[in-house]
Amino acid sequence: MSFKTFTSFLVAGVIAASAAHAQAPALQSQNDAEKARITALVAEAAKEGSLTYWDTVLQPATKNALLPAFIDHYGLPKTFKIEFSEIAPSNMITRLEQEAKAGRATVDVAAIASPIWVAAQARAGALMKYESPEYKNYSMVAEAGLVENGFYAFNGAYVFVPMWDPDKVKVAGDSWKDVLSVLQEGRVSVGNGAASDATIMTYIGLKTAMGKDYVEALAAKKPVFIPKSETIASRVVTGEDMMAFMGMPTRAYQLNQKGANLKYVLPKEGVTLLPQNFFIMANATHPASSKLWFDFILSEKGQKIIVEKEAMISGRNGFTSPIPDYAPAINKLHLVHIDWNKMTPDDLQAARREWMAIFKQ
Repeated sequence: MSFKTFTSFLVAGVIAASAAHAQAPALQSQNDAEKARITALVAEAAKEGSLTYWDTVLQPATKNALLPAFIDHYGLPKTFKIEFSEIAPSNMITRLEQEAKAGRATVDVAAIASPIWVAAQARAGALMKYESPEYKNYSMVAEAGLVENGFYAFNGAYVFVPMWDPDKVKVAGDSWKDVLSVLQEGRVSVGNGAASDATIMTYIGLKTAMGKDYVEALAAKKPVFIPKSETIASRVVTGEDMMAFMGMPTRAYQLNQKGANLKYVLPKEGVTLLPQNFFIMANATHPASSKLWFDFILSEKGQKIIVEKEAMISGRNGFTSPIPDYAPAINKLHLVHIDWNKMTPDDLQAARREWMAIFKQ
């Protein structure tokens, strides 16, 4: 090949690569300043080559759907990687607190349903301050105190509600009382309140809606304590438990797609929304990639993938759920109002001690 021919091929390749980048969906319909911001982040992210993401809910199949969409959205190299882990909440909290204290981070971005803990981390300077352009699309949930602009949003929300197999159990009404009346001693599960903030948040909401006496009546049924939502749902499918008192519609959706027959109810007295708080660590080692990931997950495209795969509830303004039977619009839910911003980690621990005394856990 002559030098002239080689040069022609090289120039053509550069032009083609530039054209592909210019056509990246993320750059479309953006003003010049935002195009420049995104382009600079993409160039830096391409050098970083990866990021580490931890989540307490999202399953590997969801990550496998998100990654190629993320790469395509920004025109990143096909070799870009996301080191993804689905991890128990207590393990995540312990690890992130240790890393923040040590001033280092092996985890770049994380998501956990623990708004009290996450808010405390933001105040302590453990979270990166990043003014994502997506925050404007979460103004409704920000007004409700579920988002702190510049520090954390939520990639989806969920609820813990009664779930059962209608071939094995009949629930006549739509009240928390109707559920309690059909429970058999030792054949119902609840979350692991000793370790799970989401379980304790649900307890706080249940006590607010139904009173402490109701919770004590539930404890008298001698429930088993299960830490993972996947296991909770699977035990109902196999018949090991007749009822998951704190089941996730997410898991009902996923298992029903595989042939299960799980049903759940959103009790008329109200449910507790559990926002999966989403944030970047202050010492993230892949900051450009982390910012792009944060923006993408909160975008319309990212939310659609998460809702379709996980049946989580989006907090994005005007979002239309593709599966409203499992993931209804947030404004369609009857929520127990809890102002998490007014609660401290000490308040959460006090509620945990109360739970453990009631359930003798």
